[in-house]
Amino acid sequence: MNSWSHHLIVAPILVPLVASAVLLLVDERRRTTKAMISLGSTLVLMAIALALFRIESGPNEFAGVYLVGNWAAPFGIVLVIDALSALMLLLTALLAIPALVFSLARWHAVGAHFHSMFQLLLMGVNGAFLTGDLFNLFVFFEVMLAASYGLLLHGSGPLRVKAGMHYIAVNLVAALLFLIGVSLIYGTAGTLNMADLAARIPEIEPDRRMLMEAGAGILGVVFLIKAGMWPLCFWLPTAYSAASAPVAGIFAIMSKLGIYVILRLTMLLFGEGPSAGFGSVALFYGGMATLIFGTIGVFASQALGRLAGFSVLVSSGTLLMVLGINDGAVSSGALLYLVSSTLSISAFFMLIELVERGQDAGANVLAVTMEAYGDADDDEPEESDGVTMPGTMAILGLCFAACALLLSGLPPLSGFVAKFAMLSAMMGTGAIGVPPTPAIWALIALVILSGVAALISMTRAGIRTFWSSIEGTVPRVLVIEIVPVMFLLALTLALSVQAGPAMRYMDATIRTLSKPGIYIDAVKGAVRIPGYKDDGTSSETGGN
Repeated sequence: MNSWSHHLIVAPILVPLVASAVLLLVDERRRTTKAMISLGSTLVLMAIALALFRIESGPNEFAGVYLVGNWAAPFGIVLVIDALSALMLLLTALLAIPALVFSLARWHAVGAHFHSMFQLLLMGVNGAFLTGDLFNLFVFFEVMLAASYGLLLHGSGPLRVKAGMHYIAVNLVAALLFLIGVSLIYGTAGTLNMADLAARIPEIEPDRRMLMEAGAGILGVVFLIKAGMWPLCFWLPTAYSAASAPVAGIFAIMSKLGIYVILRLTMLLFGEGPSAGFGSVALFYGGMATLIFGTIGVFASQALGRLAGFSVLVSSGTLLMVLGINDGAVSSGALLYLVSSTLSISAFFMLIELVERGQDAGANVLAVTMEAYGDADDDEPEESDGVTMPGTMAILGLCFAACALLLSGLPPLSGFVAKFAMLSAMMGTGAIGVPPTPAIWALIALVILSGVAALISMTRAGIRTFWSSIEGTVPRVLVIEIVPVMFLLALTLALSVQAGPAMRYMDATIRTLSKPGIYIDAVKGAVRIPGYKDDGTSSETGGN
């Protein structure tokens, strides 16, 4: 990387950090000024993420390492950008802009410091994707959680406060487990730098390796809580459905942060050597249980918010099972599925508020009761000349249908492409080339059944909402609210059209991850800037 692009590595952390600090200095009554600062910062973040993604799309297997404070690893803090972290940074920015624009309609004004917390959340998420050190992963994890506490409670209300209290309690326990796991790893390996840790693990004595693996297991539980693996997931549907629409939209990336860390540490620390395959069985069967639980929840949900919350669990369960398989061809399709499902769920959370705006709070329950027991007026003939569906309802209906296709994995959108790539690889028509085991057949059946359950539930909800709504009122929807939803759905369409290049990028990403030596050599070979401490001049940039 050249000089200017090398310093872009730290920009996804610095830009939202500076923006949040500036926003705290602006009076809360100046809503427009705060909104413009926050939106400007997020747009800059998008440009940076695109630049880093374009660099990663080039011929190099590894883009660069940034030595914070000009201290070499493993003693200094390092930030690492590769194909996976660049993809996650771009995905975060693609979610952040629609969520922020959606909030400008009204949600940013219903409580204090919304924009500051939003920027701090972006800082924590981006830092977690970039860091090459477990302790700093904890730091960014806590920054993200602190901001998410305030965002979840934003807007008040008894349901939101109750769900927020449960969410805070669960994540405080996760933070404690994080420290315990990191302490065990440091006590046995003597380092928390990921690259240095990967190099030292094969040299650890068997008795001490057991303690190190125990620490890694505890650390894994933390991120399985965040990813929503059963039985650690009972908080997630309630918390996500209780959050405001734009907050739930950006929260869609947080469950994928857990998936990212598990994928990163599994491939880097336990891809080779005496601890190879550590935790893969737990991931496979835990993911299977999560997928079953999420599918039952999707099928049983009457409220759209709960349906979306359980859809997050279906996505997480599918990805965790694939991580348990630990096969490159399946993992490439899973990365595409990760991107597609995150965009879809974020769009669905924001769409739900627009769809339910014209409904009474008890409409869904009443509709189910009438469906089960009938309506006294059903026997009376009803005459109607017919009416044309209002334009607003037509647009909302099309967006709802697109979300149904994406969540159920039907063509022609990216949900189908991603599931097809995964299933074809599992069945041996991809790069595996061997007949699937009974466990793989069970996984294939569960993935298909989860799609069927999503299709039935979305169809049932769509009929009640658009065709047989009790109220019959048309919600008032602003352009600034529907455009973000359409933007996210357009991204899934673009991902379908560009499925070939997208899959090539995913394949290259998995190939790089499967060679931990590339990561280790890049971090350990990152050079300090000569003369930086002496005269402030630089003749060479650190990293590769």
